[in-house]
Amino acid sequence: MKETMNSLLYPLCSAVALLALIYKSRVLRTERSVTQAALVANFFLLFVIFTVSTPSVWVATSELVGIANFSGLLTQSCVVIMTACQQLVLLHLTYGPEAARRKAIPRILALGLVLITMAVLFTGATAHGEAPNDFAVTRAQYTPAYLAVYLAAFTANQVEIGVMGWRYSRIAPSAWLRRGLRMVAFTLPFALVYTGCRTADIVAAQFGETGHPWEPAAQLGVGIAVIVQTVGWILPDWGPHLTSAGDQLRYRRAYRVLTPLHRSVTEEVPEPVIPVSPALHLRARLYRMMIEIRDAQWALRTWMDPEVARIAGVEAERVGLCGEELAAVVEAAQLRGAIEAKRRNRPPERPPETPVATAPGDLAAELAFQQRLARAMTSPIAIRSARYATASNTAHKETA
Repeated sequence: MKETMNSLLYPLCSAVALLALIYKSRVLRTERSVTQAALVANFFLLFVIFTVSTPSVWVATSELVGIANFSGLLTQSCVVIMTACQQLVLLHLTYGPEAARRKAIPRILALGLVLITMAVLFTGATAHGEAPNDFAVTRAQYTPAYLAVYLAAFTANQVEIGVMGWRYSRIAPSAWLRRGLRMVAFTLPFALVYTGCRTADIVAAQFGETGHPWEPAAQLGVGIAVIVQTVGWILPDWGPHLTSAGDQLRYRRAYRVLTPLHRSVTEEVPEPVIPVSPALHLRARLYRMMIEIRDAQWALRTWMDPEVARIAGVEAERVGLCGEELAAVVEAAQLRGAIEAKRRNRPPERPPETPVATAPGDLAAELAFQQRLARAMTSPIAIRSARYATASNTAHKETA
């Protein structure tokens, strides 16, 4: 089981880290800063950690150096350095350059001391054979002090990263940065699952047992933490692209919804229509369509019968509609009635002062309302109410 986990989970984490490294390296070309450089280093170290942790690479690396289990020291040292990179990112996000540098120096010195201590303790147990699948469990048995130093540094850094990430996420200037930092902070429980399992390895070794029974939990904990944390670190970069893609989908859907309404009103009042190039950005074409709909609606005002609005409003209230849903049905009924009256050349005796039943507060609200209006054009209430205008005008003409 553990061999399969290492052979499948670690290459997956390595691939995720490599993709993040390639993406971040491209960002570094245009934005050279300590934060971006530290993130590139973070992903590079992460790639090294999980690549070397893959059993076949682990053995080859140790054999190349000529020291049994050298891969274990390499990967765990990279973990310690990686946490320093993550702290640099958070320090430079939270503080100014000078303050961040002052706060980073003691942290880097402490981690350097940890690395030296780990290297010294590691030399005490390098002759127990390669352990690509259970290096930590083996260390717990033969050199618990080594594993304890590593776990203390790892746990302290993960806690600090989680706390700093959560704190800064509450004041971060952009939504995607806040989301990314919350994802980073969210990985803390999974990192603690890993450290808990490794601590249990040390305790079990003191009683002559091993940590193999809970090894899958340790591997899953660190695997989930790494993948989620990696996504969290790059989310501020590619998150805006997701927003843009989502906006494009919403604009396309809105354009499709408004097209029948636009066609209906501009067939009767073509004057507001200004030809635009299909190459024009969809948002600009949608904005132009919204203006033309409203202009045509105002032009049709002289063909609207106020009684249609009253009847539509009464019927809409009777079925429980209110607010903008009710206003959309009322405007739809007036538009249908006006279009029919204009086609029959039968204007009302006294048109309303305004063709609109509500006033959306901004462009987004206007777009949402016009989509409601477009859908309301096929509402049974709008259709029935509009017929009143036709019947009323016909009766008026016959009486005259």
